[in-house]
This record gives sequence, structure tokens and C-alpha cells, in this order.
Amino acid sequence: MEQFVSRFPFHTRIQVAWGEMDALQHVNNVVYFRYFETARIDFFNQLFPLDKLYKSGMGPVISDNNARYKRPVTFPDTLLVGVNISDIHKDRFTMHYQVFSERQQAITTTGSSVAVMFDFNKQAKAELPAELLAVLQQHCAD
Repeated sequence: MEQFVSRFPFHTRIQVAWGEMDALQHVNNVVYFRYFETARIDFFNQLFPLDKLYKSGMGPVISDNNARYKRPVTFPDTLLVGVNISDIHKDRFTMHYQVFSERQQAITTTGSSVAVMFDFNKQAKAELPAELLAVLQQHCAD
């Protein structure tokens, strides 16, 4: 676990809930996208709260999500969801996730999301604000 934490200084601790399991008695595949979302929001809350952007009518939206399931997770467990950034462009960036199971002491799931800056007033893509771009570049894994 220490190696995981050192590789992902920005991570979110999530308790697996009984109700997240499906008929096959492991966490349902769709739940991981909620885990990714929770970690993504936590990442921004720690580094660059998005409230001001959203109030101005802009913000990142997810244009692509994917997950790769390596090991099933069951209740009870505590997961660490690590986040890092890559592929920063003027209007988008990629967030990568790794899910570490404390119970299994292993990576169980990996994933990524492409976030595109969007102007909700114009209903069009927009450039990343300079302040957000600077934060992303500081934490880029490329």
C-alpha cells in the first residue's frame, strides 16, 4: 500500500457498501465509474475547486470513460482510488485512475476519463483557464 500511496499522492479512500455488489457477489462494474467520479471531484476539491468555474458557466465535462477490471472486489473492503493527469491540451486533459484494495493488497481496477472544458452558455468547447492549466501541468504524469 505504501508504494501505491507514494505513486498516487492524490487518492480517495472509499468504503465498499454491501448494496454495491451484484448477483455475482462482487462490486458491480458500473459502480467503478462512481468511484472514479468521487476521486475526480476530490482531486479538484484539493487542488482547484471548480465552483467558481461552474458559476461562470464553464467547467470540465467527461467525453470518454473507460475501466479495466483486473480483480473482483467484494464487501467488506476499503479502496484507495488514485488519480493522475496526462495528455493535457488547450481544451482537454485525461485523468487516470487506479483502484487499490486494502483487503487484497492489489490493484483491482484501472480506468481513465477524458475531460473537455465546456462553455455551458455557448454550448461549445472552450479553452482551459490558465489557472486550471497551471495546476494540471504541475500534476501531470507525462
